[in-house]
Amino acid sequence: MELLNKTALVTGSTKGIGKAIAKELAKEGVNILINGRNYEEVERTVQEIKSEYPLTTPQNAAADIVDVQQREELFKKFPNVDILINNMGIYEIMQYEDVTDEIWQKYFETNVLAANGLCKHYLPKMLDNNDGRIIFIASEEAVMPSGQMPQYCMTKSMLLSLAKSLSILTKGTEVTVNTIMPGPTLSENVQDIIEGIYRNENLTFSEKEKQFMVNNLPQSEIQRFIRPIEIGKLAAFLCKPYASAFRGSPIRMDGGMVPTIF
Repeated sequence: MELLNKTALVTGSTKGIGKAIAKELAKEGVNILINGRNYEEVERTVQEIKSEYPLTTPQNAAADIVDVQQREELFKKFPNVDILINNMGIYEIMQYEDVTDEIWQKYFETNVLAANGLCKHYLPKMLDNNDGRIIFIASEEAVMPSGQMPQYCMTKSMLLSLAKSLSILTKGTEVTVNTIMPGPTLSENVQDIIEGIYRNENLTFSEKEKQFMVNNLPQSEIQRFIRPIEIGKLAAFLCKPYASAFRGSPIRMDGGMVPTIF
């Protein structure tokens, strides 16, 4: 419980990896600011976490953080946080020739500039307090692009560079900036896709998952999807005081997808 009574903003935290991180931090006594664009969906998640972790005080931080004006309103409501988890992002399989300039711009604004905007506000305050954690959620696609979604890979590679640049600014302090690179993860959307692919086959989900991995992701060593809770536990660890030696680190949790040593 080294994080008791800390405050954390977790972007995109109503489902998937973001929600798992929020819950693991709440388990450590952190007061979570739940973020998403839909107020009612955010509020449901707030109440769920409050019910499971009644000693914490989760709050509704609904906002479209891509929108500069909504970000500014968020800063007025929550001027300080101890932990910032930049999880929110978009992705879609697309062929390179179909990625228009408008799509490139959308991905840059959503996956990079929104997170950077939060860092520009919260990092200086963390440095003043000599305490804080910033974690970006990237992807193994940042270092091993598959070619299936170049507009997404580009932004995740940018996050690695941004995290390292910001980490240099924390020299000599107890503030850290790191990046987690998950491999294929079983979000709600991914589970729906797998169920849909094998909807006409009489298989358990475990069997569908294994078949999908063999057919589509044979390079995975884990041969299953990573569970969001696994990433949540890693993120919670990185936020603890004794993880302060992780500085500007790209931390791979990719299930063995990346075949290189570094």
